Amino acid sequence: MLCSALGRRLFRAGSVGVRMASTDVNPNKKLSGKVAIVTASTEGIGFSIAKRLAQDGAHVVISSRKQKNVDNALDLLKKDGFSVSGMVCHVGKKEDREKLISETVQRQGGVDILVNNAAVNPTFGTLLQTPEEAWDKIFDVNVKAAFLLCKAVVPIMEQRGGGHIVMVSSIGGYNPFELIAAYSVSKTALLGLTKALAKECAPMNIRVNGIAPGVIKTKFSEALWKNPMVAEKAMEPIPLKRFGEPDEMAGAVSFLVSQDSSYIVGETIVLTGGTPSRL
Repeated sequence: MLCSALGRRLFRAGSVGVRMASTDVNPNKKLSGKVAIVTASTEGIGFSIAKRLAQDGAHVVISSRKQKNVDNALDLLKKDGFSVSGMVCHVGKKEDREKLISETVQRQGGVDILVNNAAVNPTFGTLLQTPEEAWDKIFDVNVKAAFLLCKAVVPIMEQRGGGHIVMVSSIGGYNPFELIAAYSVSKTALLGLTKALAKECAPMNIRVNGIAPGVIKTKFSEALWKNPMVAEKAMEPIPLKRFGEPDEMAGAVSFLVSQDSSYIVGETIVLTGGTPSRL
């Protein structure tokens, strides 16, 4: 009830006297007039998603835990002429989550798209080697924060007639990585969260889906692809025989938040170069 009430207040506050994202609508771009929030979006997969949604016409709000990263990413995106804004947001902090949503509504008039990309992995080891504090941090950021962001934006999206939520899971959610086992389990939880939220949100014309990247060449996963010996082992189950690139994840998200996927609800697209995925 609290989140719903907050969402309604934010929507009303943002509906008057603000610059709407539709000011620069280009009817030739499929996301024109839409406002998107992408968490952890100043580098890697998140940055590529933000860039693609902006290319498709959306106003994109990026975020990171560090102001320097936000500034650098905004500079790059604005040089390409994209409609973007950004702010510091640690999704594990309630005040940061609330600020991210409230300022987006106040400045852009609402939220149409939420991409939950933020994730942490503070520990390496098998599941039984995971310290309690690391377990708590992983689930607070990777799962709980994603859920609470969804809960806060749903009433805003409902007021606007619908919206799209995308969860960024991982192939580890299907086939757990032995040395980042707790992280993998948190990504399995996102598969379930996607299914559960999709059922509740579909009657409000809010479609919830997800993507599950494989080994993608980012700073986050460099331990798997920078060392030649480790990379050779990590590539064994990939039929395509190469690691993925961040931009290859962005296209799937663009598809899921557009009318091109209008009858897809509660699904997670696996982007792994052919690595098997089954729970």
